[in-house]
Amino acid sequence: MPATLAAPTRNDWLSIFMLGLIWGGTFIVISLALRGYGPVTVACARTTFGAVAVLALLRLTGRQLPRNLGVWRSAVPIGVLSTALPFFLLSWGQQSVPSAFAGLSMAAVPLFVLPLAHRYSDEPLTRSRAIGFALGFAGVLVLLGPEAFRGNGTTLAQLACLGAALSYAVSSILTRRCPPVDPMALAAATLIVGAVVLIPAMLLVEGVPGWAGTVPGFAIIFLGLVPTAFAALLRVTVIRSAGSGFMTLTNYQVPLWSMGFGVVFLSETLPATFFAALALILTGLAISQSRSLTRGKG
Repeated sequence: MPATLAAPTRNDWLSIFMLGLIWGGTFIVISLALRGYGPVTVACARTTFGAVAVLALLRLTGRQLPRNLGVWRSAVPIGVLSTALPFFLLSWGQQSVPSAFAGLSMAAVPLFVLPLAHRYSDEPLTRSRAIGFALGFAGVLVLLGPEAFRGNGTTLAQLACLGAALSYAVSSILTRRCPPVDPMALAAATLIVGAVVLIPAMLLVEGVPGWAGTVPGFAIIFLGLVPTAFAALLRVTVIRSAGSGFMTLTNYQVPLWSMGFGVVFLSETLPATFFAALALILTGLAISQSRSLTRGKG
């Protein structure tokens, strides 16, 4: 990535809007897929379809999978932590919590990145980032609510969604430390790793899936092709054009879209704590990432 990035173009703004819409709508699609399939099958199909789609694009564009053993050493943990584990945790958690909760929990990803990047990467935890992290963490506690200390099934599902956010955060740090590699090749490699992990898990736990009906069937295909494969490639394009700082604008959109979709299409009821948590988390994000956005890079 060049040291100085051009101002975001009209296509960059359109892409960032599309990414927020796609990722915000992912959670309602997961809910639809869970009407006919188990959580391991949903996660496995999403990863496998995504891997097939990105591999096809690699072939069409004349690219190849990484041949550097060092890249594959990085791709294995990245693949587990960016696909297999969070996809399963979100699918499992959404059996018990609203899709809006799952979407809102994803806003915690950049907050989890802050202390991890300070310890394991080259981004110091400045005063503004520390304040933003504190506010965001307070929002996470509000999101969980006092029932989190009772240890019931809903609490475990909530923690699973937040565990997925933490998994994404760790994978982002590992991705930064990965040796130089074509982004599309790395995306294909990590999805292959996720599929290799999830396919035997699905066969062992839930067996060979069949066609479970139009809605869950097409939902599970959509998950692999759009929010997994297409969005991953769109994300790479935006970062290369406008920088990873600009990319953080999706963090503000995803919870808003997911909450709106949950209310409109699934008739989910959102408690007041959801809106209080949203305000705290988004405020924390704004404070912690304001300087990165003005620079246009992470």
